[in-house]
Amino acid sequence: MMKRLNAIALLTMFLAAGLVHAQDATPARQTSLDDQTDVAITVYNNNLALVRDRRDVPLADGEVTLTFMDVAQMIRPETVSIRSLSNPGGIRILEQNYEFDLISPSKLMEKFVGKEVQLRSFHSESTFTTEIATLLSVNERPVYQVGNDIHLGHPGSVVLPEIPDNLIAKPSLIWTLDSDADKQSIEATYLTQGIQWSADYVLTMNREETAMDIAGWVTLINQSGAQYTNAKLKIVAGEVNIVRPEMRMNKGGMASRGVAMEAMSMPVEESFAEYHLYTIPRRTTIKQNQSKQVRLLSANAVKVEKLYEYRGQEYFFSQRFPQVMPEQKVGVFVKFRNDEDNMLGIPLPGGTMRVYQEDSESMLQFAGEDRIQHTPKDEDVRLRMGNAFDVVGERVQKDYKVIASNVHESE
Repeated sequence: MMKRLNAIALLTMFLAAGLVHAQDATPARQTSLDDQTDVAITVYNNNLALVRDRRDVPLADGEVTLTFMDVAQMIRPETVSIRSLSNPGGIRILEQNYEFDLISPSKLMEKFVGKEVQLRSFHSESTFTTEIATLLSVNERPVYQVGNDIHLGHPGSVVLPEIPDNLIAKPSLIWTLDSDADKQSIEATYLTQGIQWSADYVLTMNREETAMDIAGWVTLINQSGAQYTNAKLKIVAGEVNIVRPEMRMNKGGMASRGVAMEAMSMPVEESFAEYHLYTIPRRTTIKQNQSKQVRLLSANAVKVEKLYEYRGQEYFFSQRFPQVMPEQKVGVFVKFRNDEDNMLGIPLPGGTMRVYQEDSESMLQFAGEDRIQHTPKDEDVRLRMGNAFDVVGERVQKDYKVIASNVHESE
């Protein structure tokens, strides 16, 4: 009788211990875009962007596991930081994981290698038969075992019993946090690749070739794997140094995209560190796999000068040319001053400038394009439009002397 009572007491202790363990289990919470209250993006020149994502999230007092969904698929996990806005210092990260093993047909099949699946063969739209098979391999094509028979592929559909726990529907950050409150407003900040911007300019020159109108656009391309809804947008002009990682994970190829045009008021430009920061005053939504254009600047009646330049090659002046070199091409250039007196006077991000000009019927025709580097204010902008058709150059060498092994004199 004593042994039986001891056994019952021991079982009671084990059950109590299990109950205490269950009660002490870390609670799990998750947050999605439904909890998002604000998002801001700063896009840099080198295919990089800084994302600031604010959300009101449910937590727990003490240790809690938080799944932070709907982050960029090309996120750099080592750059993630999190802070509480409603309770500064109220959360502390104990552990951080980035889960990117997403659900896909190929991933699901890989997870069920060596396990039983259902093979359905359809006889009509509403009638089918099902048989149990073991998935042996998915290399090149699926291989199934049904009884003693080995099937290479299957003409019907494959039905899986469940979704494996280690596959998720969206890229997610998973934190183990020490929290001081049940609900907090938090801000997650991280760098992501897959977002890039470039500057494009449309220059419309008058027929007299003395003035032109300039419209500058910022072209954004988002292939980061996330959408940014009603985001506050900033762009940085300048080359920010980035440490090249030793190994990079391939996130897939280029996707097709549409082009969206956004008419905006003028951005606010300011100096930031050794770069220039442009704040777009109007919020915008940047969709995944989208190319979007937002207005950067606009200027009218900018004074312009047209130049013809005959440029020789280096070898023209380092050897003797007794014969005449006729009909050498002459370059056509357009030059204007980037200052306030010429209706401009803001730093111009590097990009492509395309020049259009009216013909005799007042129709705009494409006259040429050139790429500029980042150009500070109060500097000249020179654009090469091409070569002149009716103007050629003729080079005649009058005299030539070799002064030293690498010094030549040519007239």
